[in-house]
Amino acid sequence: MTKFALIGSERALLAGAHAVGKTDPSERLEVSVLLRRRGTTADLKTHVARLASGDKSIKHLEREDFERQFGAHSDDIAALKSFADAHGLVITQQSKARRTVVLSGSVAQFNAAFEVDLQNFEHPDGSYRGRVGAVQLPAELKDVVEGVLGLDNRPQAKPHFRVHPEPSTAQGLSPHAAAASFTPLQLASLYNFPAGSGAGQCIAIIELGGGYRTSDLKTYFSQLGVAMPSVSTVSVDHALNSPTGSANGPDGEVMLDIEVAGAVAPGAKIVVYFAPNTDAGFLNAITTAVHDTVNRPSVVSISWGGPESSWTAQSMTAYDQAFQAAAALGVSICAASGDNGSSDGVSGRKDHVDFPAASPHVLACGGTNLHAANGTISSETVWNNAGQGGASGGGVSSFFALPPWQEGLKVKKTSGTVSALKKRGVPDVSGDADPQTGYQVRVDGTNMVIGGTSAVAPLWAGLIARINATKSKPMGFFHTQLYAHVTVFKDVTQGNNGDFAATAGWDACTGLGSPDGTKLAALF
Repeated sequence: MTKFALIGSERALLAGAHAVGKTDPSERLEVSVLLRRRGTTADLKTHVARLASGDKSIKHLEREDFERQFGAHSDDIAALKSFADAHGLVITQQSKARRTVVLSGSVAQFNAAFEVDLQNFEHPDGSYRGRVGAVQLPAELKDVVEGVLGLDNRPQAKPHFRVHPEPSTAQGLSPHAAAASFTPLQLASLYNFPAGSGAGQCIAIIELGGGYRTSDLKTYFSQLGVAMPSVSTVSVDHALNSPTGSANGPDGEVMLDIEVAGAVAPGAKIVVYFAPNTDAGFLNAITTAVHDTVNRPSVVSISWGGPESSWTAQSMTAYDQAFQAAAALGVSICAASGDNGSSDGVSGRKDHVDFPAASPHVLACGGTNLHAANGTISSETVWNNAGQGGASGGGVSSFFALPPWQEGLKVKKTSGTVSALKKRGVPDVSGDADPQTGYQVRVDGTNMVIGGTSAVAPLWAGLIARINATKSKPMGFFHTQLYAHVTVFKDVTQGNNGDFAATAGWDACTGLGSPDGTKLAALF
């Protein structure tokens, strides 16, 4: 039988890893298969582009309508079921809206079905199950299947937060908890957020590990003098709210995200989607949140990511399609741009940008160093703290084309050279991220200060929830309007993130700048 390589599914050996043997053929696993959408990608892109431009004649789709227009077709699900039955695989989940079918089976069955050779690998960061090369598909699925994720379970992303080296010794949260740190409420005031609590909105938070304790949240919000927001969880691919007890681990990410978003928008419902840290788990968490017909989030905050070079093309394409779906539904996606400057933590002399922030359908959130006096911002520069090894992620995508709303922009290097932006530029916006001027939070029973672009994504998510609560429709995907109205930003023109320098207007360090929330609200 003729087989076809699934375009973009090629996996390479993780740098520094070595094979230690074949994976046990009887080991059970679940694999997510992404099917083509009903309708055309061009139709969806046109719809999204018109929404982004502020065209008032076009409306956001309801989730149920989206499934009918752009979900998977029943015939394609049936074709995949026939394939699964032939190989002894079982369908455990299926969603037309998410275009996702989850197959369960043994390693031996998946090896045979997709003609892969799953092996176990050792890596300095831990062991994983993986493969090398492309996934193979039979002729009847060649045009039906667009992605096969989950065969490889290497950790796909890292959290983008940095802990201040000196934990706060204050008994409660206050302006004096650390030398130059802030509560989320103080930052909302400094950035002139419009009044409101985000009431009636839902903020989805994507987490790939760790967890939170309700007792910590109650203490934190009590110390802030803010009503405790509603916080609930959704389990994706069997992952649960599982606090590790280590503030420097994923708990720090989870608590930071909830506390920042919840402080800024305490009237909003906070729903945390916990998923495994794999390419399949991450995608499933995003699509579950975007298409959630129960909680119906209007904004999603993502503080995890990794260099574009660590992703397969099929994964980046699948995620970007999920973000396009979010745009059509009126759901805003905020993602941290990374904490390792222009290299994004990749060794060598090349520049790299972080994904999923690199998706053109995501609001990529960069970082600044912020100082204030008498309730106003006294200085704001690019976050680049070489001593702590952290800097705002940013640069130029190697994968995504230049979006229309970034046409005509230029990139300035620290060498002084200026050139035309030729592909998607990152980030779009920014906010306080330097741990030296970080956020006062509480993690695993300890009050502490945390920074990183991880804090900027939930800060922006809270701002969007506040604005959405006062409008007749959600902001959704609003990049075109942002780039056409740069006066809603405080331009950050000083500093660099390694190879890229800040400059007037957009730059590859802090994007358009930090927000004036009230001016932003007035756009909508």
